[in-house]
Amino acid sequence: MENKREDRLQRLLFALRKTDKIHLKEAALLLDVSEMTVRRDLGGSASPLILLGGYIVIDPKNNPATHYFVSEQKMRQVAEKQQLARRAAMLVADDDLVFFDCGTTTPYIIEQIPDERVFTAICYSLNTFLALQEKPNCEVIMCGGKFRASNGIFIPFAQSSELSHALPDKAFISAAGVSLQYGVSCFNFDELLMKHQAMQRCREKILVVDNTKFGQIRPAAIGALAEFTSLVTDRMPAQSYLDYCQAAAMPVHY
Repeated sequence: MENKREDRLQRLLFALRKTDKIHLKEAALLLDVSEMTVRRDLGGSASPLILLGGYIVIDPKNNPATHYFVSEQKMRQVAEKQQLARRAAMLVADDDLVFFDCGTTTPYIIEQIPDERVFTAICYSLNTFLALQEKPNCEVIMCGGKFRASNGIFIPFAQSSELSHALPDKAFISAAGVSLQYGVSCFNFDELLMKHQAMQRCREKILVVDNTKFGQIRPAAIGALAEFTSLVTDRMPAQSYLDYCQAAAMPVHY
């Protein structure tokens, strides 16, 4: 039940990107539920939305782009993520087959892809899937499995998934830590199966991280920095990282 509530709140958040308010009745029609169900959703814990005068609006204490219910990072470095997203979105070309990772940065990238861009996307997280649904010329392939509400991903039951049968042109990989000594890492071990598959099967492996991730080491190892083909961030990294990327013939976009 909680997963369905989070899905409905996500859909309302995306609808509110195009308007400043939605009437309660319109929201119920959009979600195909009763007005009472919408009221219960808004009154529950951790809701980014509130009901004012019969209209649903974004709670002023929250930022709409950060509520993806995936980790404690959802309220952090919003400006940085938006900035690097603009640069990353420029790397998507027509007719590309693109793997999109989970995390709070990925939806910003998708949002910046021009609506006229024709491409196919593979994903395994709820927030990424919902963002891709907003792209009119995108065909989406969703990898299924057991849903993990803590970070909003679907975990395959076996070692294979829809990604196992594809050879994407590009992969946008998110991370929570980038270290020259220990490599690229994230918080959740549940994400590693899909991240590792993407690293193996995608021709271009694009690491997208904001500047706060450099020098951080997280528990789950994604791979060495040299395994990526390019790096996208919001500002120029320290010289040691620039030297490393240059030696590895890895373009840095910022």
